[in-house]
Amino acid sequence: MKPLSEVNRNAAFAEGLGSRNPFGVMDVPNPNDFEVARFAATATPGGFADANAEPWGAANESDGTIEGNWSSRWNGGADPTIPDDAPYKWKRGSAEARIIGERVYLLFDWDRGARTGLIDALRESPQRLVGKYINLSNPAITRPWVGSIVSDQRIDGCCPQGRLDFRR
Repeated sequence: MKPLSEVNRNAAFAEGLGSRNPFGVMDVPNPNDFEVARFAATATPGGFADANAEPWGAANESDGTIEGNWSSRWNGGADPTIPDDAPYKWKRGSAEARIIGERVYLLFDWDRGARTGLIDALRESPQRLVGKYINLSNPAITRPWVGSIVSDQRIDGCCPQGRLDFRR
């Protein structure tokens, strides 16, 4: 049986009255389309000994689940609104994760909260997330994203251009 909030959210979306995501922001278009499936077939985000292994995020409490507050960072593209930015530089911010059924939603920001993005991902297994990212500050930018839940303190993620990671 679905929780009432999930039933209401799905009904509101079907009627054109709301969004699928629990944050009430613009939805990620087609979060599991062919482009996502093609990328996911070969993507291998991080792992235990990769660049995301060393602690870098602000300490956030966890209750043994991935839901809640996180630190976020991404690279692989230059944000034209940030002076002297380059694709290799990390853009850091904060994030929040919420789960609805088999979907995981990650709302995150960067540039001191000036820019935001949303990931809508299907939890394919206990450790693997597959979906898509939308830049809510510039919705024309969407990218496939694959995440690996290393622990309730670390999610390694990749997109075609680089990384999009979460730490506590």
